[in-house]
Amino acid sequence: MQVLFVDDEADAREFITTVLEQHGILVTAVNSVAEALEVLERSRPDVIISDIRMPDEDGYALIRKVKALEAEKGWQIPTAALTAYLAEDRAKAIKAGFQSHLHKLAEPTELVAMVAQLAGRG
Repeated sequence: MQVLFVDDEADAREFITTVLEQHGILVTAVNSVAEALEVLERSRPDVIISDIRMPDEDGYALIRKVKALEAEKGWQIPTAALTAYLAEDRAKAIKAGFQSHLHKLAEPTELVAMVAQLAGRG
């Protein structure tokens, strides 16, 4: 299983990558929407996880671009919003097009379970 993880914080990228890789999940971690789109030009991950609040372009900009790319290529990639903000509106993330939403302080087992569910392997 392959996951594309987008987060501007290096510590978050390292932690999430480690958690997922410990469960046999291949992770491509990038720090911006632009880098994520470059990866999507070359490959199609099973799941995309994105931080919501990032400088320049945020997770909402990413989901809009992913949905446009899906329409163009005939893909459907499950996506999850991951945020450090307790007040982040889960309903807003789901309405924007994310299939799932999780807080960064969630237990690692919750993260792995969410990825497996999104990939249809849960």
